[in-house]
Amino acid sequence: MADLMTGKRGLIMGVANDRSIAWGIAKAMAAEGAELAFSYQGEAFGKRVEPLAASLGSELLVDVDVTDDASMDACFAKLRNHWGSIDFVVHAIAYSDKAELTGRFINTTRENFRNSLSISCYSLIDVARRASELMPEGGTVLTLTYQGSNRVTPFYNVMGVAKAALEAAVRYLANDLGPQGVRVNAISPGPMKTLAGAAIGGARKTFKHTDANAPLRANATLEAVGGTAVYLASDAGACTTGEIIRVDGGYHVLGMPQSEHL
Repeated sequence: MADLMTGKRGLIMGVANDRSIAWGIAKAMAAEGAELAFSYQGEAFGKRVEPLAASLGSELLVDVDVTDDASMDACFAKLRNHWGSIDFVVHAIAYSDKAELTGRFINTTRENFRNSLSISCYSLIDVARRASELMPEGGTVLTLTYQGSNRVTPFYNVMGVAKAALEAAVRYLANDLGPQGVRVNAISPGPMKTLAGAAIGGARKTFKHTDANAPLRANATLEAVGGTAVYLASDAGACTTGEIIRVDGGYHVLGMPQSEHL
């Protein structure tokens, strides 16, 4: 075991299964010595998360609904009671009605727009406010975004708007929390084969296209994203805040597909 995260404690939010990006981050942090707590929403996800958490030596799990203030209060009260303080929180939470991740963006409904922005963006603000109160010596807030925030991606639709709002929130939170030593950053992986990613129409085509055209000719891996999260949450990232770190094989630099795919 290495020790970049030894002595640090934090909450991982958003693990759905062992292919989740949040799980890749959790494994990398645990390997570097971090002590972890996990949140989940509902009994079904709890049954999936519990054995994964146990495999990393964590027994601190809490059922959280990020749209419910009482649930959020209970989560961070539990962390305060158990640890007193925390050093980081990983926010890997997003939502849109799957039916609206196909077809045209213009057909987004008001209800789904509200829900998507509330869960995918506002929840970060709410989490950061509560988490920062448990970071008297400073700490790190990490979230996950995607390039659909600034470039049109087929069928990403309202999630692109939600991620654009999320990235703006990262910058404003970084400015608000900087004076108390709390850093706020986002990681932007390329397409990955996750439960969340599978909900987006044309996901397989997007994955294959990125894999074939990125400068590294490869999509991101859980290990690569996890390593980036360790850097940002460890002392090595002490002067990095307000950033969107891309882990996408370089795909974001392209203006057109590679010549062999034109």
